[in-house]
Amino acid sequence: MSATVLPGDIVRRLARVGERRGLDVASLLRRTGIPVDGAGRPLTTRTTSAQVAELTQELWILTGDELFGLGPAAPLGLFQLVMRSVVHAPDLQAALQRLAEAGQVHPGMPGLGVSVDDGLVHVEIDISRLDDPDHLGAELLAALVHRMLGWLVGRRIALRDLRLPWPAPSYAADYERVFGRHPGFDAERLSLAFDERLLTSPLVRDEDELADYLRDQPNVWFTTRDYGSSTGDRVRRILERGLRGHWPSPDTIAAQLNVSTQHLRRLLRGEHTSIGQIKEDLLRDAAIASLARGEETITVLARRLGFSEASAFRRAFRRWTGQSPGAYRGAGHREPSVG
Repeated sequence: MSATVLPGDIVRRLARVGERRGLDVASLLRRTGIPVDGAGRPLTTRTTSAQVAELTQELWILTGDELFGLGPAAPLGLFQLVMRSVVHAPDLQAALQRLAEAGQVHPGMPGLGVSVDDGLVHVEIDISRLDDPDHLGAELLAALVHRMLGWLVGRRIALRDLRLPWPAPSYAADYERVFGRHPGFDAERLSLAFDERLLTSPLVRDEDELADYLRDQPNVWFTTRDYGSSTGDRVRRILERGLRGHWPSPDTIAAQLNVSTQHLRRLLRGEHTSIGQIKEDLLRDAAIASLARGEETITVLARRLGFSEASAFRRAFRRWTGQSPGAYRGAGHREPSVG
């Protein structure tokens, strides 16, 4: 789940939200294609970001709340309403001001405090009204604010500071992958900070782009990292074409990015990834998604993904997930018939 916006055991935490609301969580998980164990709990190592997004949408609908009822009522459509105001702001500073004003007007919006100190913009998110023992709502809000600001200006917003008001969880290392920075824990409040010079960045989105963005909620929260501004994101977009039958070579990728192959590898090392790792992630997610749908035999799937034989695919799948493709199907998906 390297592309997932929230860190940690997100599916299990979403499931616990459903349990707290009295929902039939096992049926909900099966309906969204997420395998469950014998006790009806999610097998989180075998979920894709698309499945997490679908589970989130189901919880939105069933709770009628964009924060799943974790705090004051945030009715469906609230985020859309706020974004239709924010997108017309001239720059990032004005957008932050509109978000802060929305928090003062709409009870379901968290309060937002913005201050500038020593060259940094500090954005504080008030989570004091959340009933959120797993910090799921707080993490979602932090990720949403960070990603949304980056989307509005069309560029990565590198965080210079991130503070979270809870002890370091077992998945603390995941935060750096999600936010690009390791947080400070046990803080007084939830806050993130970035360079003051970004405040004058103009907003580059229009109503049509906003409509697309809103239609793709919450997929963009779980599958988009800094809106394509990192080298790894750009390489991933090029490699995705390989899923349709032809994998581009490292030299081809480098040429499309107007850098040398050696320099491309150095850039990716700086982001703690590689062409091979990105390709593995794509293959893994495509394999899990196909097995969840149950539309292809393992042999056909292996061939489509470019494996010379099904046994090689089985070995790769076990390396990715700790499970065999057959065991995955046994957790709730039948092998489709041939012919």
